[in-house]
Amino acid sequence: MTVSGKEGVDVVVVGAGAAGLACAADLGAAGLAVRVLEADAAPGGRMRTDRVAGFTVDRGFQVFNTSYPQVKRRLDLLRLRLRPFTPAVLVSTPDGMRRYTDPMRDLRRSGDLFSGRAGSPRDLLAAGVLSARDMLEPAALLRSRTDTTTRTALARAGVSGAMVETFFRPFLSGVFLEEELATSSRVFHLVWRTLLRGTLCLPADGAGAVPAQLAAGLPAGVLSTGSPVDGLTAGGVRLADGTELAARAVVVATGARAAAHLLPGLDVPAGRTVSTVYHAAGESPLSEPTLVVDARRRFLNTCVLTEVQPGYAEDGRSLVATSVLGELPPERDVRLRAALAEVYGADTRSWETVHRITVPDALPAMPPPYPLTRTTRLGGGRYVCGDHRATGSLQGALSSGARAAREVLADLGRGGAAG
Repeated sequence: MTVSGKEGVDVVVVGAGAAGLACAADLGAAGLAVRVLEADAAPGGRMRTDRVAGFTVDRGFQVFNTSYPQVKRRLDLLRLRLRPFTPAVLVSTPDGMRRYTDPMRDLRRSGDLFSGRAGSPRDLLAAGVLSARDMLEPAALLRSRTDTTTRTALARAGVSGAMVETFFRPFLSGVFLEEELATSSRVFHLVWRTLLRGTLCLPADGAGAVPAQLAAGLPAGVLSTGSPVDGLTAGGVRLADGTELAARAVVVATGARAAAHLLPGLDVPAGRTVSTVYHAAGESPLSEPTLVVDARRRFLNTCVLTEVQPGYAEDGRSLVATSVLGELPPERDVRLRAALAEVYGADTRSWETVHRITVPDALPAMPPPYPLTRTTRLGGGRYVCGDHRATGSLQGALSSGARAAREVLADLGRGGAAG
């Protein structure tokens, strides 16, 4: 879609990820003229899905959490055709596989909890009390707790080091993309709350279906794809082709590093990089839609995507996604296959590598003390939003976009903002 500079708008939003799309929706609902400029050929930012050789592959392993407040407010879940993971995590340990099941949802498959294989009675009681508090206490109370690291919070809750190393560390490493449990305890408690209250799912058309639905809700002509912004001007933005678009306000809704390019001096948090490799297997190595993590930390997590959404493979084969921290050079594939062969009890030598992708800055680092949200105002009619301005999640991105819209509307004298 082309961009015309002949007529100005009230607000230009740079970036059509979740934050930018939420911001544009709220601004438009309040009656402002908005233009969203996206450099890529489609909206989504990091939430993009590709079709590769007949397989549905996201740009990095992503799951959809139904409990996020912004998700409930903005998305038609039925249209996403969600299918759930089991309410459990399988942990590969040197002593074999252990199943950590939410007994409130699947008592029948909670044998490892009751037999003691999943942890001592004291550890299970401590984890149960922690979970009950996080699930039932008001979110505002969780936000007000003294902030420390996740590791310290678990120790203060009475969880032993053995339980941390066997379950919490391998599982949360995949959630926060760091292995030291150095993430803010406030972030941990809020995320743990959403995991307990919601259901982890995959959309039928991949994670990209989420921003696609948000973009489809915008009026015609608002979103311009293939429109990279080269810089900000005194009265709007300048595109890479030299076109200028006037605006009363500009909201930069890109990733942190791209935002800092447009807004020199912007604080850029450290980013967490993750790589995901997709293998096609002739037979499913695990006949259930369950996430598997590794206590020996050879990978972050692995799962058979086609056990969750069979349509992710057109030819009837099974699609296995496995993620690791940092880069995943091809020479590591042999060692990774060996680890997966042990974990799944399968011959992985014949597995076809369908796709591999590295996502830099997949999440912002969130060490304590961590501000769960912060203003989007930078002054001079400029604003910035994204999960790097809130928490590293879809909820964080959407809520940051909503906050940007509220602050723009307040500054432009249109205080009746949605959301």
